[in-house]
Amino acid sequence: MPLPDFLIAGVPKAGTTALHAALVRHPELYLSAVKEPKFFLTDGRPPTTGGPGDVQTYQEHVWRRAEYEALFDPAPPAALLGEATPFYLYDNATHDRIRALLPDVRLVVLLRDPVDRAHSNWTHLWNAGLEPEADFLTACRAEEQRKAAGWADFWHYLGLGLYGRQIQHLFKVFPREQVLLLRYRELKDAPAATLDRVCEFLGVSTGVLQAIPKENVNRHVVEDNAVNGVLRGLLRAGGNVGHRFPRPLRLAARGPLLTLLHRKRGARPVTTPAERAALLPHFADDIALLQDVTGESYDDWLSVDRHARAS
Repeated sequence: MPLPDFLIAGVPKAGTTALHAALVRHPELYLSAVKEPKFFLTDGRPPTTGGPGDVQTYQEHVWRRAEYEALFDPAPPAALLGEATPFYLYDNATHDRIRALLPDVRLVVLLRDPVDRAHSNWTHLWNAGLEPEADFLTACRAEEQRKAAGWADFWHYLGLGLYGRQIQHLFKVFPREQVLLLRYRELKDAPAATLDRVCEFLGVSTGVLQAIPKENVNRHVVEDNAVNGVLRGLLRAGGNVGHRFPRPLRLAARGPLLTLLHRKRGARPVTTPAERAALLPHFADDIALLQDVTGESYDDWLSVDRHARAS
């Protein structure tokens, strides 16, 4: 049965959706129509409890092997097969599961400045109406409590950005030549060259892909006010009970609430110098480890000045 030749394995909010959208246009590649099947995240059935909206997401996991293999049945002959689940890098046990089933798989990993990544993660869930904390740093401080309560990985704003320990373990499980590390900024600033690097790594024709499709981009501004507080409360309530209802009914109920919540458009918020200064000590040792493990410099991530960073 067909199984992937490559995985886009990480990290969330670092361009994995954009990379997936670009690679599906390559005639020598086939990526599953289901983005983020999450097959390797669990041994068997996913959890049945979690934070707001988590159980609904768990219901979407493709966790049965036959169903996972079926994702690749439509692939044309001789195409390289792949899928994108950006949480694969985060969990050591996931590395081991991938190795057991796909020892020769190639892994593409996109990394982003960990503070910016965390802020984008928080903004995503805030804009979805699921994040209860209006303050980014307060949400970060709640992480250990949320982990203890079984909230899903996407709520681990800080933990997901500890790439040094994650890459260190990945290199113990897979030979380095099977792993391609990229930066989020490379994909944004030099898409054609970066896509050629990915294609060369995968062993398919270069010069085919020139641009990144505009995917997963929104300009919603969700202010912390009374009206939005009510909308977010309703969305969180739906996130906690929605798994009991059919998906079409959930979407029909959620759609109008999100439309109201997203009624204002503008520039997405970015991390402030104060937020960076507060969080950088959490990441400093891990960034040093990442540099030791990879032999590459990520010193720019230690800067509070946004313009000094390459992300």
